[in-house]
Amino acid sequence: MENPQLPSNEDLLAQIRFDPDQGTIWLAEQRVMLNQAAAWGALRDELVGSIGIQRARALLMRFGYQTGLRDAELARKLRPDLPAEQAFMVGPQLHSIRGLVHVRPLELDFDLAKGTFFGRFEWRNSFEAQVFLQHHDVSAEPVCWSQLGYASGYTTYFIGRPIIYKEVACAGCGDVHCEIVGKPAEEWDDHAETERLLLRDSMAEELFSLQSQLSELQETIRARDQDTLANSVGRSRAFREASQLIRRAAASKANVLLLGETGVGKEVFARGLHASSPRADRPFVAVNCASIPPDLIEAELFGVEKGAYTGATVSRPGKFERANHGTIFLDEVVELSARAQASLLRVIQEGEVERVGGTHSHRIDVRIVAATNEDLKLAVTNGKFRADLYYRLNVYPVAIPPLRERTEDIALLTEHFIGKYNTLYAKRILGVSDKAMQALMHYQWPGNIRELENMMERGVILTDNGRMIDVHTLFPTLTEPGGMKAIAPSGRLHTPPVRDAGPGPDALCEQLLNEEFKLDQFEARLIHTAMAKAEGNVTQAARLLGITRPQLAYRLDKLKGVK
Repeated sequence: MENPQLPSNEDLLAQIRFDPDQGTIWLAEQRVMLNQAAAWGALRDELVGSIGIQRARALLMRFGYQTGLRDAELARKLRPDLPAEQAFMVGPQLHSIRGLVHVRPLELDFDLAKGTFFGRFEWRNSFEAQVFLQHHDVSAEPVCWSQLGYASGYTTYFIGRPIIYKEVACAGCGDVHCEIVGKPAEEWDDHAETERLLLRDSMAEELFSLQSQLSELQETIRARDQDTLANSVGRSRAFREASQLIRRAAASKANVLLLGETGVGKEVFARGLHASSPRADRPFVAVNCASIPPDLIEAELFGVEKGAYTGATVSRPGKFERANHGTIFLDEVVELSARAQASLLRVIQEGEVERVGGTHSHRIDVRIVAATNEDLKLAVTNGKFRADLYYRLNVYPVAIPPLRERTEDIALLTEHFIGKYNTLYAKRILGVSDKAMQALMHYQWPGNIRELENMMERGVILTDNGRMIDVHTLFPTLTEPGGMKAIAPSGRLHTPPVRDAGPGPDALCEQLLNEEFKLDQFEARLIHTAMAKAEGNVTQAARLLGITRPQLAYRLDKLKGVK
């Protein structure tokens, strides 16, 4: 396609929000920044002076590449109903909106199904070329490194195969304007060299990173005694302190009482304690005392002999016997019946267990880790829990912090759970959007880590492959905070109106639904009415309907023949 036209960018401008009260700027759900071009030029020169021109070029190209990947993911969300060519133009248009360069398409030909691509674009007012020429003579090589990386990353994601761009003309080299050409990587003779620049694992970069890796290894050795437990995820101070208490208790035989709200991961800590103890190669048995009926709890914990009661047709060991020489984890221990509490006290005191209906005892050696989300002291005061059993279990209490007190771990846990459910559901979710992460950091987490895991599983299920989980997938009822500023068609900032759906059904909608209502016919009538009111002006009609001109043009094309 020669000289393809850029569609209206109103839909992209509508995604920009300024929140000066919070110090943030948003492009849809991505947090963005305004930076001085001159500062970028200074950073570029410092990188070249510090690590050399080739490594600096590779670093800035990869920076642009990652930005392009994120914008391509955004493009699919912003223009899902438009033809592929117009959806693709999100990248060139965002490049212009960000103030990086004015993009003019010269040739564009691609087929998503076949994976073919050829693109040629003119760049005017490239910021990289301008800041370079302000402090340097004309270059012998193109200088728009980050923008080339952006174009390659954006198109690679959009097309679904590696696409590489080359700068065939550059204002930094003395040309009037910059010009780039993009095509599949294998169609370039030197594609291997460019791909090495875009990949993080090139040999040069690996060698150069040895210094930082050595520093990290030294830090790891120094902090070895603060390592977190097996299968646990966290780096916050509160989490590390709890982990350290568990690790110190692991080598002893002392009973441990884990205290914390529901969902904080008490069983994970219990398993970590067992894995760090000399009993690691012996059984770990977990019991949720609240899930077993009171009349069966003794049989479940201590076993039962044949004929002890109706239905006991065979003798079987209980949880304590199965955990012999290992660890038993009693979750919600406060829910044990009075008889079960008395039997548990005997097990702790005597090191023996007697099956229900039995006539002799069995010697056992079991490490007890109990847990509760209730105040056991208060339960003792209220007569719900035996005081002597409480003191036997409370030898080594450890408080597990709630998630709201370890917000530094939320991003790490989010990444962990997305990786877990990507594997489970054979998907490739890229993470969560910046706005979604902000919402996660401000949420109070009454369900703690269990709630976060469930939320991430739902997000992975509901999000398409190659996308990021957005804020409304995680928090469907979350509204945009007040104080946001948007860009008006005039270019000035204004406060957008707050959309309020109201507490109940809309009266007009109810009236329409009670009639013989068809949504497609109503949409057609509404569009024709807007076109008539705008006297055929598509742009003006789009404004009346609250959509962009390309969106309206697409709908008009679909409505041809509809009266």
